[in-house]
Amino acid sequence: MKTIKAVVITGIFLLLNIVAASAQTDIKPVPVFITATKTTNIIFPQAIISVDRGSRSILAQKAKGVENILQVKAARDSFPETNLSVITADGRLNSFVVNYNSQPQVLNLSIGESTVRNSITFSEANYNKAEVTRYAKAALHKKTNGAVARDKTAGIRFAVQGFFIHDDVIYCRLEIENRTNIGYDIGQLRFFIRDQQKAKRTATQEIEVTPVLAENSTETVKANATQAIVFSLPKFTIPDKKYLVLQLMEKNGGRHLEVRVKNRQLVRARLLP
Repeated sequence: MKTIKAVVITGIFLLLNIVAASAQTDIKPVPVFITATKTTNIIFPQAIISVDRGSRSILAQKAKGVENILQVKAARDSFPETNLSVITADGRLNSFVVNYNSQPQVLNLSIGESTVRNSITFSEANYNKAEVTRYAKAALHKKTNGAVARDKTAGIRFAVQGFFIHDDVIYCRLEIENRTNIGYDIGQLRFFIRDQQKAKRTATQEIEVTPVLAENSTETVKANATQAIVFSLPKFTIPDKKYLVLQLMEKNGGRHLEVRVKNRQLVRARLLP
């Protein structure tokens, strides 16, 4: 009888451990309630790199003079539930479910180091910045055979000119062409892996790919000008039924572009000598 009880107790402990381990891998968004008449401040432990709003019903901006505080407000009353994704300097994806509340109880939300990470990023020990910079410059001037993928809207052309590789670093060369008389201010440029299809009522999983370096980067592409940029990324491939998304968002504007790359295009990356 004692043996049976011991087996049962051991089984319960094992089950609890399995459940606890599974819970640690779940990506649970943080609920946030906002209104149009008050500002909600979200404080992060690291500097904010990029912000992606689920809808235009959310207004979001970094607080002036600091890099780790995001100020959020509703653009209109009683909007339907949406989401907010924030990437910080440590390669961490912070996910929020956002709802409207005319009188939110919490106006200052502090995000701790325990937020679940869902990203592909460099380890400091795995790259040499001087070497990565040297090869990024080489990729910037390397000849290509035309764009791998492209998108264009309202006089802006966004193209992936090619992928290059050296050791465990992938170099992605982009080109932003502004064919208008209005300068294009870059709000954010992000890389992430997304599911090709999603069933109804099923959330799409996005895995951020965090660059370690951007060569020849700029905040503005001047009128009637072209800018080439090379991003240095950790080595990765794209799983089946997924694709790589490169998303370019205009700051204080509506000229947003998105390029999709399949794994067969990525694995053709050219070797840098």
